Amino acid sequence: HVQLGESGGGLVQAGGSLRLSCAASGLTFGSYAMGWFRQAPGNEREFVAAISRTGTRTYYADSVKGRFTISRDNAKNTVYLQTNSLKPEDTAVYYCAATCRDGLGTLGRDYDYWGQGTQVTVSS
Repeated sequence: HVQLGESGGGLVQAGGSLRLSCAASGLTFGSYAMGWFRQAPGNEREFVAAISRTGTRTYYADSVKGRFTISRDNAKNTVYLQTNSLKPEDTAVYYCAATCRDGLGTLGRDYDYWGQGTQVTVSS
């Protein structure tokens, strides 16, 4: 069965960086576009970034553009989210997701599989 496992979260001071990873198994990774979403307490889940199957196309939420970078290594079945210049408002549980649909979806319903999430906490 399909499994997505996030790692790399933690506590960091404002201005710091974290590199999140999401390892996938049980699917043909190169056939899936991948996305990152986040959800803060009391808030709805929101789109962060997406990357195409081959990694040639990416798309970002305005709130993270210029600070976050999504990438993937299809040989390692892993997608990454490099987060720089972190702000307290970036505090959330970060989830990776996979979709067999072509394109860079920004809605949760665009995705077929989800990980369990990794907590990112940014202190001021």
